[in-house]
Amino acid sequence: MDSDNVYDKNGEPIHEGDYVYTRIRGGTHEGKVEEIVTDEARAEETSVKHPPKVILHNKDGKTRAHNPGTLEIRNEDA
Repeated sequence: MDSDNVYDKNGEPIHEGDYVYTRIRGGTHEGKVEEIVTDEARAEETSVKHPPKVILHNKDGKTRAHNPGTLEIRNEDA
């Protein structure tokens, strides 16, 4: 993995604006990637721990931060 990109569980690079999802507790968290946090300074500013993290707003309007390796890129219409 190079320092400029983070990758989903299928090895595809994740970019801001991508629509991603992950299965969690019998459901899913999904939404458009708002930001990718890769350094400790930005992690402190956004209150996320252990970067890299992918920040997204889910369909309920809640902000979520996930490890990139747990996500999959999905077509927004799927």
